[in-house]
Amino acid sequence: MQTTPAATLIDIAGGYCLPRSLHVVADLGVADALDETPCSATELAAAVGAHSGALSRVLRLLAAHGVFEVEGDTVRHSPASRLLRTDHPQSMRAFAQMFGLPVFWATFEAMGHSVRTGNPATAEVFPDGFWAYLGERPDAGRVFNAAMGGKAHGAIAGILAAYDFSRFRTIGDIGGGNGHLLRAIVDAVPSANGVLFELPRVIDEAAGVASERLTLRAGDFFRDALPSCDAYLLMEIIHDWGDEESVAILQAVRRAASPGATVLIIEAIVPDDPGPAWPKMLDIHMLTLLGGRQRTQPEYEALLSRAGFRFRREIDTGAGISILEAEAAPDLPE
Repeated sequence: MQTTPAATLIDIAGGYCLPRSLHVVADLGVADALDETPCSATELAAAVGAHSGALSRVLRLLAAHGVFEVEGDTVRHSPASRLLRTDHPQSMRAFAQMFGLPVFWATFEAMGHSVRTGNPATAEVFPDGFWAYLGERPDAGRVFNAAMGGKAHGAIAGILAAYDFSRFRTIGDIGGGNGHLLRAIVDAVPSANGVLFELPRVIDEAAGVASERLTLRAGDFFRDALPSCDAYLLMEIIHDWGDEESVAILQAVRRAASPGATVLIIEAIVPDDPGPAWPKMLDIHMLTLLGGRQRTQPEYEALLSRAGFRFRREIDTGAGISILEAEAAPDLPE
């Protein structure tokens, strides 16, 4: 259906109620309360402690965008709403909740600061920054960690299907959180060993994943030496940072890597296509929250070259994320 220019602006200008509806429904656990038997909005409201009329209206809006199915007063699951269930193997409930955290909404209220200065607006609202906010608020930190874990699980199958890790003996996961990707690789490749490099507090939380083939190493990639490995994983790390910090991270990897070692940057790449795309939206989150950015393939190639790597190829995993493969050049850059 065609729309008018005015309707386009109206939908965008007032459209923030759509994501907020998703955040609220995820917080309430509406998808958990709805099993495979259709029920009424009144029954759902009673189950989650909501006002029946208000919840019905919110579900009507979400259903218009494919989240739940609503016919009269009857509510059913849609494929998208099932992903909001906590017990779904690819649950995205925490991911939806994460974007509803106060730090996101308060920071985006100050987004004009980022557009005027190019700096993250977080500092205007939470002077200690985004990561400190999460560290000081355990409940928010748990939602964030669960969201990242759930998102990683959704991408891991695509990464394993798209790339052959069997030629590597030792794989380092730099800034790999609780090691979701590294654990999956080590499980899938019996000949490989893994090293998870993370901040000390994250390593403490991940202590239970250590094994004979997966070791944990605490440190800060801006200050501490990285482990020597055949391959390095950087999954959604570089997009958190501006160009100079990104080059510094990659240079730290290059100092630890032998010539010919492989680095795999795993990120959502900004496409050349002018139409809507999630990486373009995620890029604004990076700008506003962290001062980072989503990049095009040529922009990643330039960062890798500055840090002493030769770009090989981009591999589309088919899971909304790409693998950018590069190798350590024979000589360190001056």
